[in-house]
Amino acid sequence: MAKKTKFVFIVGGVMSGIGKGIVTSSIGKNIQIRKGSIDLIKIDPYLNIDAGTMNPIQHGEVFVTDDGGEIDVDFGHYARILGLNMKKSQNITTGKVYREVIRKERAGDYLGQTVQVIPHITNEIKKRIREVVGLRNPDVLLIEVGGTVGDMESQPFLEAIRQMIMEENKEDTLLVHTTFVPVPAHLGEPKTKPTQHSVKELRSIGLNPTIIVCRSHDVLDEQTQEKVALFCNVSKEAVFTLPDLDTVYSAPYLLDQQGFGELVINELDLKAEKVDWKEWNELTDRYENPEDCVKIAMGGKYTTIVDSYISVNEALKHAAAFFKYGVKIDWIDTEEIEQDKNKVKVMDEYDGLLVPGGFGYRGTEGKITMICHARENNIPFLGLCFGFQLATVEFSRNVVGVKDASSFEFTMNGEVKSKNLVIDLLPEQKGVTDLGGTMRLGGLKVLIKKGTNTHRLYKKDLIVERHRHRFEVNPDFIERIEKKGLVFAGTSEDGRRMEIFELPGHRFFQASQFHPEFTSLPWNPNPLFRGFIEAAIERKKERPKT
Repeated sequence: MAKKTKFVFIVGGVMSGIGKGIVTSSIGKNIQIRKGSIDLIKIDPYLNIDAGTMNPIQHGEVFVTDDGGEIDVDFGHYARILGLNMKKSQNITTGKVYREVIRKERAGDYLGQTVQVIPHITNEIKKRIREVVGLRNPDVLLIEVGGTVGDMESQPFLEAIRQMIMEENKEDTLLVHTTFVPVPAHLGEPKTKPTQHSVKELRSIGLNPTIIVCRSHDVLDEQTQEKVALFCNVSKEAVFTLPDLDTVYSAPYLLDQQGFGELVINELDLKAEKVDWKEWNELTDRYENPEDCVKIAMGGKYTTIVDSYISVNEALKHAAAFFKYGVKIDWIDTEEIEQDKNKVKVMDEYDGLLVPGGFGYRGTEGKITMICHARENNIPFLGLCFGFQLATVEFSRNVVGVKDASSFEFTMNGEVKSKNLVIDLLPEQKGVTDLGGTMRLGGLKVLIKKGTNTHRLYKKDLIVERHRHRFEVNPDFIERIEKKGLVFAGTSEDGRRMEIFELPGHRFFQASQFHPEFTSLPWNPNPLFRGFIEAAIERKKERPKT
């Protein structure tokens, strides 16, 4: 007989973007550290089916799962803190729910009923939550609801949660409310009124939080926490403070120091083994107390919000911490380099260049200029997906001699005219009209050539990495490119698609069509990032000190 899974619901108040994903991950880590098993769901109230068609400036990066899901950015936090390999069904959106309910209505599944938000939408939400339980049958299923309490679009999900709490035994559910406590500069004291109003909003829809986590820039004093407890009708032992941190990996232990983990375990009536944070704290210490630091230049155009490339940033930190280093990441606006190519010389001040994924022609000529400078000046370079494609274009232009080498993507809207498309549309993409969920997606096998630097890094002949792209290296150009010295060190299983390249003789000049950042973990950095940072450290040691 399967064990009974308990449910922890995490909702947010006051404003979005306050760190519910970190709080959710911290709850999970506190249960894991006590030898309990967990799984996760993230609910996103937007009407999109998934995050695949969203601009990263609006919503942050799109996280990719092995089963081809394009899902919410918070899943990156879950994976990096908890080490879970999650599936696309674990991201529930309004779009998915309504699409299925409407499908059932059209098929006559409701037998003539008037289809309404309650019970049909809420039943579909509860059904999807319970289906995730069956994936791994965890001790605890964590369900984070995106957005803010009071948002119109989140109301059906909160109603479904209210119903689930009523349907389950008291000790089998827990509601955690994450809020923001501002400290106005002109007053210099924390203000709890927004939190009080947020809890009042929760109560108006039949939900009562058991635990409140107060996010703030600094640790809140005891008096403020007692005020939150008094006016929000929770015990003072159930109010916790989570300040801004140098590394998010410190959050689980910081909360546990306040009694957080013990309270969660007691409220859920779970059995718990002896708590030992030693290994986790040794890991976080590498991030908080590095022995030195490397400087990495990132070439891109989505530079206005930190979440645009958060998995790339974290993967760089994982690799740097492996060597007991920190990493300083500076974004270089490639459109500025297009306007003045002399600005590319700023790269000489850096220990490495990374060009991440992206879409569209804007800013690409600046990226190509940066890649060329890195190749010609022995600066470590790592290209990811779009960066892999642009580096192939750069090499084709400046080494192979195909002066108008370009990508099919840039010709689609007429920005570029070229007869030599060294990057072409994948054959299976021809005729595709829908943008959502139609790319080459998910964890796919890659064959690694023995004797290459890539094989040295991975120490495997076959790997699985996550993909998200529509374009590939044009097979008509592969032989010409390799004759000039570039080595395609990894291919798809059938040998048709080029997956990784490297340039022998260069300190580190490698790129992958896949996204290695999605499989990097704090305790197990992705090999490509580890090799890149290792080369950057070597360059730093050799560069004249400024």
